[in-house]
Amino acid sequence: MAKKNDSNETAPAIQGFSLSHNMSVRELSAQMRGAGLQATQVGKASEIIHQMQKDKATIILTFTTNLVSSGLRETFAQLVQKKRVQCIITAIGSVEEDVMKTLVPFEQGSFDADDWQLHEQGRNRVGNIIIPNAAYEKLEGVLQPFFEKELAKQKKIGRLLAPHEIIRDLGLEMKDEKSFVFWAAKNNIPIFCPAPTDGAFGLQLYFFKQKHPEFGIDVSGDLKPLGQLILDADKTGGIILGGGVAKHHAIGCNLLRDGFDYAVYVSTGTPYDGSLSGARVNEAVSWGKVSEKAQIVHVEADASIVFPLLACGMLE
Repeated sequence: MAKKNDSNETAPAIQGFSLSHNMSVRELSAQMRGAGLQATQVGKASEIIHQMQKDKATIILTFTTNLVSSGLRETFAQLVQKKRVQCIITAIGSVEEDVMKTLVPFEQGSFDADDWQLHEQGRNRVGNIIIPNAAYEKLEGVLQPFFEKELAKQKKIGRLLAPHEIIRDLGLEMKDEKSFVFWAAKNNIPIFCPAPTDGAFGLQLYFFKQKHPEFGIDVSGDLKPLGQLILDADKTGGIILGGGVAKHHAIGCNLLRDGFDYAVYVSTGTPYDGSLSGARVNEAVSWGKVSEKAQIVHVEADASIVFPLLACGMLE
């Protein structure tokens, strides 16, 4: 028998799983909804994302660079290829690592690796993922001639290029169908980046500007097209993986329309230090960055585990 909660409403009973070898992802997610703990949160997330799609909301996907280091890079590429999202907001590290993976494979490592030894070997660790120095060396071989072309374009049109324009031009030069930058350029889905001078991309930009100080990036150039996308949308939905500047850029821009109509957060961050990265979705309601009427959920989990399940539901 179902018990009543404090508000005198009948609470649904916890339900166990009834699994079969041929069940769909959406059927599995529906069962997770009643299982309790974070399974319930994942089930709610799947439902909200399905509602975003059903209502033809403008879906904004944000993620941190470490997720591109992982196998989620190819998942993002599939979603962009199938046009399941309308824009991406991420750090420039996501873009550079997407390019690097077209040049050099990343390796499986260990969380307990000897980092001093890795440094001597020219191998860099992201959790249990190893990025060889060779990837950065080959990235330089791609970016330096690319910056030359962008400088020529800058001079031709008489203005600095915005981050989303530069990233699109980079995607148009790529051939790897596992790349989300490639598919975003091909399908004209903008990738906005509020911090394009970070990471290895920024370091290569520093080297290039030693000889070409006139080259620059109009960081504010992303604001108008992103703002227009949000203002033109009937409804907006945010799928926010992790935190950082990408998360805040997405929720902050939705102040233009009284907040997201749907918001799904997937994060392992803690809210108790007051950080934006660890902030729960309800905190954004207090700022007007997520609507008071929005459908929201926060999944306390590693996105590398949870998001393939959510993405598979989006592709069904």
